[in-house]
Amino acid sequence: MITALASVAIRLHALLVKEFLQLLRDPRMRFFLIAPPVLQVLLFGYAATFDVRHADVAVIDRDGGPQARELRAAITSSGHYTLHAFTSMREAAAAMDRGEVRVILQIPESLARAGVVQLLADGSDPNSAQLIVGQLSRIVREQAQRMAGVAPPVTVEERAWFNPNLEDRWYFIPGVIANIVFTSTMMLTAMAVVREREHGTLERLLVTPVARLEFLVGKMIPVASLGLVEVLLITGVAVGWFEVPFRGDLSALVAASLILLASTQGLGLIASSYSSTQQQAMLTAIFFIMPMVILSGFAFPIRNMPAGVQLLTWFDPLRYYLVIVRDLFLKGGGIASHPFEYAMMGLLGVATILFSALKLR
Repeated sequence: MITALASVAIRLHALLVKEFLQLLRDPRMRFFLIAPPVLQVLLFGYAATFDVRHADVAVIDRDGGPQARELRAAITSSGHYTLHAFTSMREAAAAMDRGEVRVILQIPESLARAGVVQLLADGSDPNSAQLIVGQLSRIVREQAQRMAGVAPPVTVEERAWFNPNLEDRWYFIPGVIANIVFTSTMMLTAMAVVREREHGTLERLLVTPVARLEFLVGKMIPVASLGLVEVLLITGVAVGWFEVPFRGDLSALVAASLILLASTQGLGLIASSYSSTQQQAMLTAIFFIMPMVILSGFAFPIRNMPAGVQLLTWFDPLRYYLVIVRDLFLKGGGIASHPFEYAMMGLLGVATILFSALKLR
C-alpha cells in the first residue's frame, strides 16, 4: 500500500513539474497570465457603469419667466446636465436624432398656471433614459415645491446599506473577478490537453504507468494555482486601486475560488475531449463561456429572466460564485454565510470532473 502511494506521488510530482514548466517557461505566457487580468479589471472598473454623470438636455422654454429660469438653474446646478436652448420641437427632435442631446425638456407657456412640464428621452438606451428622466423629475418636483412655498407632507430619508453611494463599480468589479478566472482557467485547461495531442506527447504519456486520474490531477493543479493567483491579484487591484471594500473572510474567497475552479477545469476538459486542435478547443470553450456568463447574473438580474431560463441558471456554477464573492466584498461573512452556494458549486464541480474523466480518452 505504501509503495503504491509512493509510486503515485512520484508520477504526480513529475507531471506537476512538467506542467508548471510548460506553463511558465514561455515569457509571453507569463505576460498573458498577469497583464490581461489586470487590464480587464481596470477597464471594467472605469467603463462598466450605469451611472449617468453627464447628459445634454434640449430645452424649449415657451414661458421665459423667472420661474422657468429658476428651473433651468436648478437643473444646471446639479452638475450632471448641460442645457441647450431650442425654439421648436422640430429642431430639438432633429438634435436628438443626431445624438447631440439625450432628453428634451419642454416648458409650457405660463408655467405656474399650467403646472406641467414635458420630458422626452432617447429610449434607444432604456436604462440611461430611465435614470435621466428619474433624476430630472426629482429636480422638477423639488423646484416646484420651492416655488410654491409649500413643504411636502412627507419627506423621505434615503440610505443604502453596504454601498452608501450606490457605486456601480462596487457591484461590477467583484463580478469581473469571477468572469476573468472562469474564462482564463477554462481556456487554459481545454488547450493544455489538446496541445499534448497536437505535439504528440499524449501518446508518450499513454505508454507510461500514469493513470487517468493522475493525468487529470496533473493538468488541473497548475491551472488552479494560476487561477488562484489571479483571484488574489485582482482582489488586490480592486481593494487597493478602486477602493472597493472587502469586508468578508479571505479564506472564504479562496475556498469559493477553488470550488469554482473544479467546475471550470472540468468544463475545460470536456471541451478538450471534443476538440482535435487548439483552435477547436478555444471555440468549444467559448461555446460554454458565453451562455454561462449571461445566465450567471453578472449584468442581468436572474429574477428578471423568464421562469424556464431561471431553471437553467441552477446548473451554472458562476451564478453561485457571484453571490458569494459580491457578498464577501460588500456584506462580509464567511463560508457559513452561504452553505447552499458552496454546496451547489461543489456538486457541479464533482459532476463536471467525473464526466470529463469518462469522456477523456
